[in-house]
Amino acid sequence: MAPTDEPGQSARQAPQTGTTPPPEPPEGGVAEQAARMPRWLPRAMVLALALFGVFQLGTWAFHQLIGLLLNILIAFFLALAAEPAVSRLAARGMRRGFATFLVFFGLLIVVAGFFTLLGSMLAGQIIKMIEGFPEYLDSVINWVNTTFHTELRRVDIQEGLLHSDWLRKYAQNSAAGVLDVSTQVLGGLFRLLTIALFSFYFAADGPRLRRALCSVLPPAKQAEVLRAWEIAVDKTGGYLYSRGLMALISGVAHYVLLEALGIPYAPVLAMWVGVVSQFIPTIGTYLAGALPMLIAFTVSPLYALWVLIFVVVYQQFENYILQPKLTSKTVDIHPAVAFGSVIAGTALLGAVGALISIPAVATLQAFLGAYVKRYDVTDDPRVHGHRRRGEGPNPLTRARRVWTRARQRSSGPGNGTG
Repeated sequence: MAPTDEPGQSARQAPQTGTTPPPEPPEGGVAEQAARMPRWLPRAMVLALALFGVFQLGTWAFHQLIGLLLNILIAFFLALAAEPAVSRLAARGMRRGFATFLVFFGLLIVVAGFFTLLGSMLAGQIIKMIEGFPEYLDSVINWVNTTFHTELRRVDIQEGLLHSDWLRKYAQNSAAGVLDVSTQVLGGLFRLLTIALFSFYFAADGPRLRRALCSVLPPAKQAEVLRAWEIAVDKTGGYLYSRGLMALISGVAHYVLLEALGIPYAPVLAMWVGVVSQFIPTIGTYLAGALPMLIAFTVSPLYALWVLIFVVVYQQFENYILQPKLTSKTVDIHPAVAFGSVIAGTALLGAVGALISIPAVATLQAFLGAYVKRYDVTDDPRVHGHRRRGEGPNPLTRARRVWTRARQRSSGPGNGTG
């Protein structure tokens, strides 16, 4: 039996030596291969996380630098406004840096003189108010006693105020808020210094900045950039010219009122109203009108009421009539566009947006207008707001039809006329 089994085993093993056995399928089969993660998915996930991190970092950096960016934007528009004067001085052979210094120094002298004159007026008026306060308080007490049949005395009122909890709490809060006010004042001064430095550099190095910007652009784009720069200078200058003209008109109008009422320091107060209401956006109107009202109140409360009424009425006249007309002529944009740009700029950037929105929109409109192809308008009456003949009945025919229909309805069977 053994010899007969060995050849059979060798015969069964012979074909296995010449061929390789088929590989065994992996555990799980085709389902596991389909569920395996693609090779590109980890890289895509890492890239998505990296992009999200970069976006978050950029958002954080933008929010941290938003103040600096706004200061640079204001400085850029101030440099555009000073560009005509600086270029005119530089064209006469003066170095551009020295010409920029003269322009900004002259502006500083004007601003410092204005605030010095205003400060001296306020100091004198405050001293006068403090000296006359007892007399004014006596007159108020006498009026209250006469009208309401009371027996108030100034000494009792003073003692009640000195020993009141309200005055003590107010003094404590004021003492605690001195540090906050000082911090805000220092922050405001630092911001003004930052804007002044950047605007000086932009104005003094204007040609170098333009050359640096054009050096990274092809020749065809360089002409467009220089043209946009020139348009921005013209529109910004026109906007400031319109603001100065409105400040002059506002100052003259308020001077006439204050002089007619006999308010002291009428010229300085009129100058304050004109400048502050035009060059401080959003809250400038309220700051401008508050000071004349306070000074007028020291003369007579009725005069303060007249000043308030005049400020409100004149502000409406300026917002809806004077400003759109002047802006449309000096900046060359439609009054509705100017009004809408101020609203949009205020919503986007606050006071800064309200200040620079009109020159920015005017520059964009003028720049885009040069590349928009225009055609001759056809001679059609509808272009001028008229209807073509035969297109519809004239007003007399329409009136006759309305009258006929009314008579038919009144003479219908429902009215008993058969």
